[in-house]
Amino acid sequence: MRKFKAYAIPFVGLKVGQHRFEYDVNNSFFELFDFQEFNDVDVKAELLLTKKANMLELDFEFKGMVNVNCDVTLEPFDQPISNTLSLVVKFGEVFNDDNEELLILPHGDHEIEIQQYIYEGIILGLPAKRVHPGVEDGTLDSEILEKLDELKPNKEEENTKDEDTDPRWDKLKELLNE
Repeated sequence: MRKFKAYAIPFVGLKVGQHRFEYDVNNSFFELFDFQEFNDVDVKAELLLTKKANMLELDFEFKGMVNVNCDVTLEPFDQPISNTLSLVVKFGEVFNDDNEELLILPHGDHEIEIQQYIYEGIILGLPAKRVHPGVEDGTLDSEILEKLDELKPNKEEENTKDEDTDPRWDKLKELLNE
């Protein structure tokens, strides 16, 4: 039995026109990919499949929440996600997915597997740096933040270090200024 059977759409039996599919994505979906960066996932993936005589158009929309750890404090928080992904499916001699917006399926294929596109749409919908909202507005109380503040360089100490330089370096700095 295929582990991604629920994400295979048999397009041969569909009429020409638009068809809607909805998927509730949770942790078990990402376990199929052995991806364990998320604490919890609750995302709704909606697919609008437009079947035409010689091609398919897939428009994905992702909305929901992903519970991740903050990159600064390691505190878990809910990161909202909202993303879209579009894909055109054409038919040709051989399978080709080199282009991220175009998929070529062999003429004999009768279904399309969309699990990879759902996976990518959710992953790419997250920001590169995940920062807890409490860090940005200063309301989060965390031991890690306190330690970072304690170890932050002090501006007054930096100014006194600049004043106590070796006179030989001052002569070299004068050469740079000329």
